[in-house]
Amino acid sequence: MWTPGTWMWRAALCCVLLGILMHRVKGLNVCMSGSATSCEECLLIHPSCAWCAQEDFGRGRTLTSRCDFSQNLQKRGCEGRFIESPSSSISVLQNEPLSSKGSGLTQYDVIQIMPQKISVSLRPGDQTWFEVQVRQVEDYPVDLYYLMDLSLSMKDDLDTIRNLGTKLAQEMRKLTSNFRLGFGSFVDKNMSPFSYTAPKYQENPCNGYKLFPNCVPSFGFRHLLSLTGKVDRFNEEVQKQMVSRNRDAPEGGFDAILQAAVCKDRIGWRKEAFHLLVFTTDDVPHLALDGKLGGLVQPHDGQCHLNDKNEYSASTKMDYPSLALLGEKLAENNIYLIFAVTKRLYVIYKNFTALIPGTTVEILDQDSKNIIQLIVNAYNNIRSKVELTVWDHPEDISLSFTATCQDGQPLPGLRKCADLKIGDTVSFNVSVEARSCPPRGTDQSFTIKPVGFKDRLEVAVDYQCDCGCTRTAQANSSICSSIGTYNCGTCRCEPGYLGAHCECQEGEAGSMYLSACREAEGKQVCSGRGECSCNQCLCYESEFGKIYGTFCECDDFSCARHKGILCSGHGECHCGECKCHAGYIGDNCNCSTETSSCISDDGEICSGRGSCVCGRCQCTEPGAFGDTCEKCPTCPDACGTKRECIECRLFNSGRLADNQTCQRLCKDEIITVETLNTEDPGAVLCLYKTDNDCVMRFTYSEHANGQSVLTALKEPECGGGPDAMTVLLAVVGSILLVGIVLLAAWKLVITFHDRREFARFQSARSRARYEMASNPLYKQPISSHTVETDFNMYGKSYNGGPH
Repeated sequence: MWTPGTWMWRAALCCVLLGILMHRVKGLNVCMSGSATSCEECLLIHPSCAWCAQEDFGRGRTLTSRCDFSQNLQKRGCEGRFIESPSSSISVLQNEPLSSKGSGLTQYDVIQIMPQKISVSLRPGDQTWFEVQVRQVEDYPVDLYYLMDLSLSMKDDLDTIRNLGTKLAQEMRKLTSNFRLGFGSFVDKNMSPFSYTAPKYQENPCNGYKLFPNCVPSFGFRHLLSLTGKVDRFNEEVQKQMVSRNRDAPEGGFDAILQAAVCKDRIGWRKEAFHLLVFTTDDVPHLALDGKLGGLVQPHDGQCHLNDKNEYSASTKMDYPSLALLGEKLAENNIYLIFAVTKRLYVIYKNFTALIPGTTVEILDQDSKNIIQLIVNAYNNIRSKVELTVWDHPEDISLSFTATCQDGQPLPGLRKCADLKIGDTVSFNVSVEARSCPPRGTDQSFTIKPVGFKDRLEVAVDYQCDCGCTRTAQANSSICSSIGTYNCGTCRCEPGYLGAHCECQEGEAGSMYLSACREAEGKQVCSGRGECSCNQCLCYESEFGKIYGTFCECDDFSCARHKGILCSGHGECHCGECKCHAGYIGDNCNCSTETSSCISDDGEICSGRGSCVCGRCQCTEPGAFGDTCEKCPTCPDACGTKRECIECRLFNSGRLADNQTCQRLCKDEIITVETLNTEDPGAVLCLYKTDNDCVMRFTYSEHANGQSVLTALKEPECGGGPDAMTVLLAVVGSILLVGIVLLAAWKLVITFHDRREFARFQSARSRARYEMASNPLYKQPISSHTVETDFNMYGKSYNGGPH
């Protein structure tokens, strides 16, 4: 939607850029240094160049002086009405508002892109832009065609889907009130070496096969049920089917996909519906040129070949279709292809999605039990993104896109928005620039179309390559000495004549003319690459390109090259300098500014671990690698990123399970095991705590083939709840044990103490020196003492006798 404010802002930006350009070219005027000798040539030099068609302008100067910036021409006396300087412009021809709801009485008028028609008038090199808005409306009708492999290995899958129609309709009606379902099947070409062709196998290819002795003859593709709202018909048709048997492992599924896409009337695709083609198989497909093994050399013509029995009649006449042809026909008919394949085939079919726009791949269980959830997830995934494609892109027009998704941030170089909700509106700024002028009278147009949408923006292109003054050209004008045509202020002389007014003949030369043919005193005449004739340089012709300029100082072949290609094929060589086309930069224009190839699945540029340089990611995070730096086992956030994939893929929980982005973001192979091997040196061990306080462990590794592998436990490790009796017994046992230990310790201490005392007693006893028969402590109660008595010699008695 264009607003006055938007236009004013863009006009101001243009003025600023033009001012910057004017200052940059003061030293070298790109307009005057070119080789323009006419108004048309001047316009092609640079979008800022203008031509003065005033007759008396620039007398005494060279022809190229008429080509200059518009401001310079006015300063030098050229009146504004004589200045030729067209510019690019946009005209909106049809701009109906976007719809908000898909089903109902007005579903045939649903509009999901705005505007619908515009006209672009382009001057070469002058870039202009317009805005495209896209909205996926709510409750949009859905047509789903279920295409099933009925080879023998899919027998258990056939049993599983016998009541698929009812269950699938119930789930899809939660997303849309207008749902229709169809059914078709395929096996392979009924010819050698793809199928069994011996007479005994004609009616029953399973003849002699003990595990399953009866099956129907092989067939290429069989349309069984046109799209219908009566889902019971789907169940009835599926229950009638029997499997078949082919000889080799690959199947003929691509034949079936092409017929389902191009046989619009037989299948019943509605123009106003969302088209889903679900392709289920458990093996790889045959590709183009495989048919040569059976002698089929005619390439597929991309046409519908269903006979009266709704069987593919050209199965044994034409080769298998190529991936390019499949992508073209699916896009033409606005069909989203969903590959529902087993896990071992995921990588193969994932590679196909990169070559076939509008396709996605989902992992199918061995018996197709998850087919309903798979389809719903794929539908939500498809509806959560918008991607623009360009049809009939003219080679001389450069387009660049800037996406503004739901977060409102512009993303230069990106034409895709993801993680959208139904009803969200996104916008894309489309810059368009013409690189050259096509032959006169050429009408160009192109179409911008969201992948899988019927809606489109038609862009009509016309070119501002002619000057208005050419309409008043005068042949044999007197101004040109009657030997030339006066056109836009200059004379176009007849062959053999030169000069501003055709006053000279070729070959005339003189010293008075030579000084005007030197760029500076002392330099070569005409830079040594031309001849001076009638005050002008006539540049030599070169086998390498064009030599031009006032003094033959310029050429269009002396610019930088990349891999031997001038300006890498993405620019024009102008006077020794590459002028890059829109979307490329660098001295040799080999660096693309496109960033879409650097966008990882999570929407970040280079997964937030690097920068996008020349359209390729340069990983700056140590240990990061991959096309978008998405692989990094040693990065700090590696376990956190892979944890979300473990949660949503194994347990349907976590952040990614809510917004239906799990299948899109988590494409790694996940292996579940009972016991985790943590000894692998190339694997990183990750663990996290779940909501119920359990611990989930897994390892993250990168295989040599580039596949990321997550090996996880089947269930988180959880500690069981305590048993009351066990706790009681444990407590009692612990108390008894502690008591016994204490008693034992006490007994040990006492025993040790007693032994020490006894040892001391024994030691003292051994040191005693008394007889064992007597007690050394016992004393008699009577003691005797010996007294010596000396009687008086004089007869005195001391005992009371007489003295």
